[in-house]
This record gives sequence, C-alpha cells and structure tokens, in this order.
Amino acid sequence: MTGKQRAYLRSLANGIEAKYQIGKGGIDNETVEMVDLALEANELIKVKVLENAFLDIREACGEICEATGAYPVQCIGNKFVIYRESKKNKTIVLPKK
Repeated sequence: MTGKQRAYLRSLANGIEAKYQIGKGGIDNETVEMVDLALEANELIKVKVLENAFLDIREACGEICEATGAYPVQCIGNKFVIYRESKKNKTIVLPKK
C-alpha cells in the first residue's frame, strides 16, 4: 500500500467511530472473527484498545492485521484503523499507485 493510498484511507477514517474494542481479554478467536466480518462488510474499520488491555496499541494492530489479512492504516492514541478489500461488498476505490 502506498503513502497516497494510506492518506486517502486516513481521510475516510476521520468520519467513522470506533465500534470495536479490545479489552483485558485481549485478542481471541471471537475478536478475530468479529473484526473479519466487519472488514468484509465495511472494508475500513476503527478499533479502540481499552486502558485495561494488556496489549500495546501497535501490538494489537499487528496481531489483528496478521490474523485477518488486513493492512494497518493508522495507529493514534488508543485507536487504530485497518483496511482490507471486501470480496463481496467493495465500496472503497483506492487511488492509483
């Protein structure tokens, strides 16, 4: 993913709320499934890492991206944004490389 594409996705992510959370339970199979389904439906999602989570925000983002095949877009504060192209519901058109 190029910097231009990442910047475009960051601009889209400004308008969305963090609907998914990672808490003290960490990242388990249910969390991965939930994020996987959300990525298929929305392509771009924002996830909040709660203060009581035992994971650093970058660790959490890396684990989720590795488990779902998503691309990290942004890690800021206690939230991160990830993107994965949907197979059935493609709505986001990335700028050319």
